[in-house]
Amino acid sequence: MKKIGLIVILLLITGCQGNNDETSKSVGMYNLSGDMIGTVQLSEGDNAVNLKMNLEGLEQGFHGIQVHEYAKCDPPDFKTAGNHFNPKGLKHGLMNPDGSHVGDLPNIKADNSGLVQDAELAAQGATLLDGKGSLLKDGGTSIIIHKSQDDGVSQPGGNAGERVACGLIVKEKKKPDKTPTDPTEHNEDMSEG
Repeated sequence: MKKIGLIVILLLITGCQGNNDETSKSVGMYNLSGDMIGTVQLSEGDNAVNLKMNLEGLEQGFHGIQVHEYAKCDPPDFKTAGNHFNPKGLKHGLMNPDGSHVGDLPNIKADNSGLVQDAELAAQGATLLDGKGSLLKDGGTSIIIHKSQDDGVSQPGGNAGERVACGLIVKEKKKPDKTPTDPTEHNEDMSEG
C-alpha cells in the first residue's frame, strides 16, 4: 500500500511540472546599425519578469522601453517586433487607469555618457514559464528601446518616438545530452590487404 501511495505522489509531482523550465535568460540588445549596446538579464519573479540592464550608446535622457509581441528585430526600424506585448487586451500606459499592457515598462534614463547601469524594472503579469503572459510563447517576444520617453498614457504606444534598440526574448535551443559520434570512427582501414 505504501508503494502505491509513493507512486501516486511521484506521478502527481511530475505531472504538475511544466515543459518550459527557463527561469532566467540574457538578452543582447542591438542598435539600428547592428552593434551590440548591452544586455538585459531576465529572471522569473513573483507574478512578473524582472529585468536588469546595462546599456551604452544611448542619447542622454529618458527612453521608453517595452516588451513587444514578436521575436523579430529587422532593420531598418525594428517595426517587425510588432506592437507592445498585450495578452490581456488592455490600453497602453502604466499610468492608464484602465490598466496597462503586460509589455509596458517604466522609462530608463541614460546618463550624460549614454550609459544605463544596473537599471532594474519589472514586467508585471509576465512570465518566462508557460501561461498567457509568457514572453516565450509562440516563438518569443522582443525588448524595444525608443528614442524618447514614454508618456505613460498616450495610445497606442506612449509617443516615445523611433525604435533605437532591439533584443530577442526566445527559448534556448535544446542541446543534446551527448555529442554525436563520428560514424566513420570505427570503420576498418579498407586499404589494407
